[in-house]
Amino acid sequence: MIFITAKFPIKPEFADRWPEIAGPFTTATRGEEGCLWFDWSRSLDDPTEYVLVEAFRDGDAGAAHVGSAHFKQAQQDLPQYLRATPKIVSQNVDQDGWSELGELAVK
Repeated sequence: MIFITAKFPIKPEFADRWPEIAGPFTTATRGEEGCLWFDWSRSLDDPTEYVLVEAFRDGDAGAAHVGSAHFKQAQQDLPQYLRATPKIVSQNVDQDGWSELGELAVK
């Protein structure tokens, strides 16, 4: 799978509304056949930063995502709400979902 984490620095006046602003893009992406997950979290240290954790089945699914109409629309719509260009880590991972964190196993 392709595992991606990106940090989005939101302009302060839009930070509380970011889930609503990114909502159509989020919903459309989650509906893609190859999307395994697409989840936003708000930073505990910086309330204007959101972290996106996303995964796609494989390279074809990732390419379909980047080529989708909703991705192209997000490229047009979302930058006006950002303080800076998002930072990203993208890796191919040899698994197809989440593994358990053995060090904190619940018995």
